[in-house]
Amino acid sequence: MMNPVFSRDKTFAATPATGQTSTLPPQSQAYGQPGQPAPYGGAGAPPMDASQLAAMYAAPSAGPIDMDRVTYEDVLVKTTGLLALVILAAAGSWVVTGRMPLLWTAGAFVGFVLAMVNIFRRKISPLLISLYALAMGFFIGGISRFWEAAVDGVVIQAVGATLAVFLATLGLFASGKVRASARATKIFLVALVGYVGFVLINAILVWTGVASGLGAYTAKIYGMPMALVIGAVVVLLGAYSFVLDFESIKLAVAQGAPRIVAWRAAFGLLVTIIWLYLELLRIIGAARSN
Repeated sequence: MMNPVFSRDKTFAATPATGQTSTLPPQSQAYGQPGQPAPYGGAGAPPMDASQLAAMYAAPSAGPIDMDRVTYEDVLVKTTGLLALVILAAAGSWVVTGRMPLLWTAGAFVGFVLAMVNIFRRKISPLLISLYALAMGFFIGGISRFWEAAVDGVVIQAVGATLAVFLATLGLFASGKVRASARATKIFLVALVGYVGFVLINAILVWTGVASGLGAYTAKIYGMPMALVIGAVVVLLGAYSFVLDFESIKLAVAQGAPRIVAWRAAFGLLVTIIWLYLELLRIIGAARSN
């Protein structure tokens, strides 16, 4: 999935004119500008004595955290925290759904609204991002219980498949063996548009009664469930979506984005993870229900 969380935020993009990343955060100011104190030895600064000079050279170099810049560790911690909120809300929804069926559908509506707010809102809000995680967790818990009742064991399979795709892609990206390219991204976009069109057409055929059940997902090709073919396409789309997400985060870290950006990066990863899980849940469920 082409992640709108990253594509709409210039923090995660290269400078359009040169294609290169900036080395300073947008709000940084150079020494000598209004509101910035002059450095030791600079114009207008008092002269340093020997002890001050020795202390300056003995001090450790400032790291990203000291300069309040985003790091990979920040993104990892916040992504883990948001996933914990999703799991917590999903567990609660799993219990509640048994007593009040279909209540979990409210989580989808609230989650969608919060997703749009977080995507289009210029100012990053950790609270709204956390509420999105809780809302989607509530939805995921309900729909997971619905599928588990129909196909025993499908939830753990979907969770395992999603985790496998994420970790495998992260490992390959970290090793430098997988990178995004202009050509691959174009192919990805064409495939994504085709898949979205397929999902919409299939949904219309099911809603109008032309197709029964899950439509094309339960069809067979030479005895093989169509869902397996669709699943392979979704795994490839999901893997490349993660690659694009990782590239965006890498750019943000390289250009020294503010530390608060870690929340948006974690939100973007969460959107892709949830999308992939829901797709795999439906596809595995359809394949096993044949």
